[in-house]
Amino acid sequence: MNTRRRWILAIAAASVLVAAMDTYVIVLALPAIMADVGIGIDQLQAATPIVSGFLLGYVVVMPLLGRLSDLYGRRPLLILCLAVFAAGSLVTASATDLGSVVAGRALQGLGGGGLVPVTLALVADLWPAERRSVPLGVIGGVQELGSVLGPLYGGLILTVASWQTIFWLNIPIAAALALGLFAASGPVEASGRPAPIPRPRLDRMAVLLAGIALVAGCLSIAAPGLLRDNDTIGVAYTAIGGVVAFTPIALVAFAAAVALVLWEMRGHHTTRALLAVGRLPAVAAAVDWPGAVLLGVALSTIIVSFSAEDPSTGSISPAALWLLPLGAVATAGFVVRERRAREPLVAASELRSPGAYGALLTNLAVGAALMAALLDIPVLARSTVDPNSQLGAALVLLRLLIGVPIGAIAGGWLSQRLGNRLVAALGMAITAVAFLVMTRWTATTLGDPFGPAWLHPSDPVLVACGLGFGLAIAPVNASMLASVREQMHGLASALVVVARMIGMLVGISILTAVSLHIFYTTASSFPLPSVLCPKSPFNCPAYERDVTAAIVTELRTVFLGAGLCAAVAALLAAVMLRSRPAGLVPAAS
Repeated sequence: MNTRRRWILAIAAASVLVAAMDTYVIVLALPAIMADVGIGIDQLQAATPIVSGFLLGYVVVMPLLGRLSDLYGRRPLLILCLAVFAAGSLVTASATDLGSVVAGRALQGLGGGGLVPVTLALVADLWPAERRSVPLGVIGGVQELGSVLGPLYGGLILTVASWQTIFWLNIPIAAALALGLFAASGPVEASGRPAPIPRPRLDRMAVLLAGIALVAGCLSIAAPGLLRDNDTIGVAYTAIGGVVAFTPIALVAFAAAVALVLWEMRGHHTTRALLAVGRLPAVAAAVDWPGAVLLGVALSTIIVSFSAEDPSTGSISPAALWLLPLGAVATAGFVVRERRAREPLVAASELRSPGAYGALLTNLAVGAALMAALLDIPVLARSTVDPNSQLGAALVLLRLLIGVPIGAIAGGWLSQRLGNRLVAALGMAITAVAFLVMTRWTATTLGDPFGPAWLHPSDPVLVACGLGFGLAIAPVNASMLASVREQMHGLASALVVVARMIGMLVGISILTAVSLHIFYTTASSFPLPSVLCPKSPFNCPAYERDVTAAIVTELRTVFLGAGLCAAVAALLAAVMLRSRPAGLVPAAS
């Protein structure tokens, strides 16, 4: 692996890490955001669009972005995703109402979601099939590392600054990463060496117009008080015609953006285009837009139905009664459209290989098991050993999350030597066994001593569970990428990520519905507090012990279901994944 490929991988991995951290940072920032936009802490349901809006942006257009990267190029799409992510961060940081926060988070999700599949496809472009498992494992490990670092990063920022600082910092970080990718762009041979073709210099006029559009646009959205309240400069923020968003500085940004597009459309043979606008009509014509819309509608109905409700109290949104039928109609329309389209968004022929659809089915099962761990392990901790500490519950989950990135890198290394099937199946089998052990846990297991005071018998189980999840990441992605044409790597990578997200949402909803039924059935047989503690019914330890025992029983059911999902994933991986590209032998040690 030469220096240039390492440089590109490092920048792309850092981009994925930033987006992944931002996915989880909202956990700590949400209460402060709610307070600033006028939502009480007891109105959590009103703030769910902040979370579901991010998920919508993250998932809905992911297949489209993956396909566009196949047609337009990986690094241009990565830079575009970083730009959209930065724009969403700008809108979120500047927001003063709920609608603006939701819009900003949706933009962040759109940009951040596109980074993962496009980066996976970029790895497939730069490494031959027999050598790409390790870099795929690196990307998978970095993505999961974001779930560990995100809350810690958010907590650190919130101790010294406001929640807006989290999103302001995203802008220079995204800009630096985009510049790094742009500097590393250019023709690359299959071996990863830069092609020996002299490249023309960058069009300076395009850079100037882009700079004006970006600076003016950012200042227009942010509207810093120092400028807005200035007697002279403040004129640039005067609303024209009474429309708040229609200001002189906004007009400057719009005019510069239009001028940039027109300038690049002219074509300049002696300089290098900044955006390659001239290629956009051909790229747009090659995309199945009706299919993309139908698929987007279908995914949207699933996300809103299964993410708009608190999974710890309900399994599905009431709106699902009409959303899911709408999604079924959109899905049927998508299937019909793809069969008839000349250039379908998702060609069925590309997914006929067991290595391709096996990767999708495996990731569906993996997602269901993973979400059960992410949601219910902290719930168990809060219900038993850390009833008054959200941080303590998060630290319990951290023991599992630490194992995921370690397993991801190890899985990439092992799959090059042992094959995708064996490594993915072994990883999910380890996870299934760990969940099976969790079904024997009691209300005291997480706090039981095990040698040093900070070590517990549950810790090795949690680490092993995360390690198993990590081991499966690279083999599943490698199987999909080895099973489709190179021209479809972006779309294929996106479908694998979407499958896991859908598995996470739908799987946890089903498991929650079953476990809640068990909880309420068990709780209905409890003696009332007035019977157990007639002298102090409002402070009844016996009743609280009964409730805790019922919660533990409920969560054991979830862990059993998650273990079954992990076992199904292991079986699917062992039977269906493409172990190695045709004609390849195990990599030498």
